[in-house]
Amino acid sequence: MNQDEMKKAVAEAALEYVEAGTVIGIGTGTTANYFIDALAAIKHRINGTVASSVASARRLESHGIEVLDLNMVDEISVYIDGADETTRHLQLIKGGGGALTREKIVAAASRKFVCIADESKLVDILGTFPLPIEVIPMARSYVARELVKLGGEPVLREGFTTDNGNIILDIHGLQIMEPAKLEAQINNIAGVVTNGLFAIRPADVLLLGTAKGVTTLT
Repeated sequence: MNQDEMKKAVAEAALEYVEAGTVIGIGTGTTANYFIDALAAIKHRINGTVASSVASARRLESHGIEVLDLNMVDEISVYIDGADETTRHLQLIKGGGGALTREKIVAAASRKFVCIADESKLVDILGTFPLPIEVIPMARSYVARELVKLGGEPVLREGFTTDNGNIILDIHGLQIMEPAKLEAQINNIAGVVTNGLFAIRPADVLLLGTAKGVTTLT
């Protein structure tokens, strides 16, 4: 299987985690898009979705799938989303598409987080993929200086604004040996909305697309 076929395979495998009569959380990105397209076939079984981005909400609505405001939902049974990097411990880097804050919120509000990714995303140590940080615009320079102190090389994502009206700093040059510790450190910098490490609340299940099929890691 090529990469797109792996993404489609894990997206379809994730349908097994969709509980009838519940609300489903939906992530953002190419692999999540495959899941949205697959979900359309069983949309009559669910009570609606909560989307982590405007782009995902539009794709869901284009399939006739109801999108709900998180504040109007008591519980999300499962959150399905991709990753930019993942370890075998199911700790992730997310946010290549810039939706990390809403992704983190929907993941936190969900009973189960199922990550869907192709095998190219599996790493031993996080950090080769630049770590995205959502930042309040007025704090950009200050936050960047603090991130340098942590050993990173921050680069402003030019011409990009998040759905929340903020900017993204992508942090290069990190070898993240203690993901949960670094996640907390960065989130404690004034002006940081959140960062793309999903380690304090990692995925519960990883569906990994390989040349031989889908492998499940828990």
